[in-house]
Amino acid sequence: MLLGWPGFGLNPADPSIKSLDDLYQSVLRLIDRPVDLVAQSMGGVLALRAALDAPGLVRHLVLTATSGGVDVSRFGASDWREQHRRNRPSAPDWFVRDQSDFSSRLSEVKAPALLIWSDADPISPLGIGRYLMATLPRAELVIVPGAGHMFARDRAEEVAPHVERHLLAP
Repeated sequence: MLLGWPGFGLNPADPSIKSLDDLYQSVLRLIDRPVDLVAQSMGGVLALRAALDAPGLVRHLVLTATSGGVDVSRFGASDWREQHRRNRPSAPDWFVRDQSDFSSRLSEVKAPALLIWSDADPISPLGIGRYLMATLPRAELVIVPGAGHMFARDRAEEVAPHVERHLLAP
């Protein structure tokens, strides 16, 4: 199942979703059996939260270019929020207000995690990926050199083999 966020791109807004927590609850209701979660950017925050809150439902995690629910300012991340508001004035405001921080709980994640990062992403710097690799109990980090924030989409031919290998592992 591929999920898009309400109010983004071609996805219609959902008036019942007023926060990232509301979005998380709506996503969690869709998970009715163990799944593999592959998430990019803000989706990684939701995926990590699901792995923490419902460990029996998350078999594998693949996280790309995400904050991972940690304070990104200590890793030198660019603040993308004002530019996002200017470029997408109709996008929901709750998206840029979220400040999720799961740092104190990351060691509780049971699912094996594949972390795919770029060494050139100003929004989610490589330091975040390295921190998650050191903090998550079962994590592997793959670096895609010279890629921007949307590298999972833009360089899918490089990313897909790593994702496939991870998801096929026991």
